Amino acid sequence: MKLVLATHNAHKVVELRDILGPLLDGIDLIGYDGPEPVEDGATFEENALIKARAAFAHTGLPTIADDSGICLASLGGAPGINSARYAGTRVDEDNVAHLLQELTAVGANSEADRRAEFCCAAAFVADGMEHVELGVWPGTVLPAPVGTHGFGYDPVFRPDGYEVASAELTAEQKNEISHRHRAFTALLPVVRGYLLK
Repeated sequence: MKLVLATHNAHKVVELRDILGPLLDGIDLIGYDGPEPVEDGATFEENALIKARAAFAHTGLPTIADDSGICLASLGGAPGINSARYAGTRVDEDNVAHLLQELTAVGANSEADRRAEFCCAAAFVADGMEHVELGVWPGTVLPAPVGTHGFGYDPVFRPDGYEVASAELTAEQKNEISHRHRAFTALLPVVRGYLLK
C-alpha cells in the first residue's frame, strides 16, 4: 500500500522517513511533487489538512502532511504558523535572527520570558477519512544560536530536560523526542488501521 508524504521541504522528507520508516512495515512512503497549495489556515491543524487534502486530490492516494512551527507566549504565540517566513524570507538564519530581535524588543530576558514550544500538526487524508494529531515539544529559546544539526529554529531551541540546543542533538536523538515525532507517532495507528484493514 502506498502512502504519500505531502511536503516539498527536503529536510522534512528526510526527518519523517527517519521517524516513520521503521514503523511503516508493509507501507510504501512516497514523495509528493505536485502543486503546493496556499496555506491560508489559521492554525497548524488547518494548514496540515490543507496540504494533505491537496496532495490526496492530486494523487488519489492516502496522504500524510504536517504543519509546524515555534510558539512563544511572550510574543503572543508568534511566530506560530508564520514560523517558516517570520522574517519575510524562507531563510532559516533570517528567521532565527528576527525571532531574537523580537524577544529583545519586548524585553524577554529571563528564561521564563523565553519559554517556547515547537508544535506540529500531523494530518492524514484518505477516501472518507480525515484525522489530525498535535505534538508539542516544550523548551526555551536561547540568546544565541548554537550547534550545527537540524534546521529552522533548532539552533536556538533548548528542549526541556536537556542542557543543549536541538541543533546539538543527533538526528536520531531529536527524532525520538521532537514535536514531529510526537504528532506522527500519535497519528500512525490511524494510518495503519486505515491502510492495513
